[in-house]
Amino acid sequence: MPDVRIGSAQGRWILFTTILGSSMALLDSTVVNVALPRIGRDLDADLAALQWTVNAYMVTLAGLILLGGSLGDRYGRRKVFVVGVVWFATASLLCGLAPNAGMLVASRALQGVGGALLTPGSLALIQASFHADDRGRAVGLWSGFGGIGAAVGPFVGGWLVDGPGWRWVFLLNVPLALVCVPVALRHVPESGGDGERGRFDVPGAVLGALALALVTYALIDAGDAPAVAAVTAAAGVVAGVAFVAVERRRPDPMMPLDVFASRQFTAVNLVTLCVYAAFGGFFFLTAVQLQVVVGYSALGAGAALLPTTVLMLLLSARSGQLGERIGPRVPLTVGPLLCAAGMLLMLRVGPDASYAADVLPALLVLGLGMVTLVAPLTATVLASVDTARAGLASGINNAAARAAGLVAVAALPLLTGMGPEAYRVPAAFDAAFGRAMLWCAAVLVLGSAVAFTTVRRPAPDCLHPECRSHCWVTAPPLENGERPVDDDGRAAGGGDPARPEGW
Repeated sequence: MPDVRIGSAQGRWILFTTILGSSMALLDSTVVNVALPRIGRDLDADLAALQWTVNAYMVTLAGLILLGGSLGDRYGRRKVFVVGVVWFATASLLCGLAPNAGMLVASRALQGVGGALLTPGSLALIQASFHADDRGRAVGLWSGFGGIGAAVGPFVGGWLVDGPGWRWVFLLNVPLALVCVPVALRHVPESGGDGERGRFDVPGAVLGALALALVTYALIDAGDAPAVAAVTAAAGVVAGVAFVAVERRRPDPMMPLDVFASRQFTAVNLVTLCVYAAFGGFFFLTAVQLQVVVGYSALGAGAALLPTTVLMLLLSARSGQLGERIGPRVPLTVGPLLCAAGMLLMLRVGPDASYAADVLPALLVLGLGMVTLVAPLTATVLASVDTARAGLASGINNAAARAAGLVAVAALPLLTGMGPEAYRVPAAFDAAFGRAMLWCAAVLVLGSAVAFTTVRRPAPDCLHPECRSHCWVTAPPLENGERPVDDDGRAAGGGDPARPEGW
């Protein structure tokens, strides 16, 4: 049984290295958007290359994140976490040294593989290391400090782009890894590694990632080579069908399809697809809009986006508690509508936009919508399946959100008529940005309608996440979902895990 206490020196070192490792991947998913205009200018890259700079990372991360957790169970969670950190840092170094857009995109795909290893591993190490009485607080601190990282990520990214240059957005991960790895090897106990968990679903992982990559390629390339895009899209559909067939027949699938027998689980994942598609498209385009059209520096654009994550950092715990009292249907219906209103307010953000009068109100309304829906969404995912499958359910939900985001980044420029050089022409990008916000708002309204018609209050004795403070903006946080219980059946550990001490 795990017995590390949170107040011990070892407990503090475990928290430090797991937070540092997960923050590397989290920061990269938020800061790169701010650097895109400068990357495009320095590498003479067109819009498609900038889309792939974001999506190459997301394809491998979304396709392999479920497999990453299984590798930790089989070979040892600390070992896989350390391999993931080293892999991620090495790929980050390649990104920082990339001489052209093609090398950058390939390195970003490698980064996603590292992220798929370290992201689930960081939380799994906490679950496997800490005493049951301290586990809720430990997960709360992990989530809370991760939220702080998400909040400051765009600001740090902008500062790096305007200062030492965009390459340091990636190179910064190297010294962080040089700190993280020795601490993990010295202070984090190994867990898992029993080698008796069946065969890995390598075919499923490959087919899933291939389907995402082919569909993404087809959407990005459709404007320049429609015939090639059509063939690629068809191949992506075939790969997706093959993925479903493999998962249905394998005795140990990466994504057991019977988990979707829960109507609540299926409904919440449909809501997830809608809201995180809109979020992915919004954050990709807004960082460019603020720089290319409004005229902000990279630092100014990063700082401008802070209100959304700050609101989530401050209010998501209360939102989770409210969702538990009134049920998830209202938050998951109202939250997307607030987000849609925020995106419609972004239509006012043009060449002469005022931050106080135009940008800030839109971001505040969007942030309130995100606060309203994100924590109840994660809690409802966990409540919709058996306790033994909570980790699987969380991983599927996380992967679905990332897949939705990457498809949105690929599709929105096509749907809004952005040409390869649109981000170099402020007027053209501004017009397309307005159309994109309408698309995002429409998808959010669809998500709200799905929630209103399908989501119901979970049973009173259902599973609740150990931490209800969620500050991620690009995907729902991974939750293990396992909660120790006392002899009387109550959750062990005491206190409110959504309000851990020290945060």
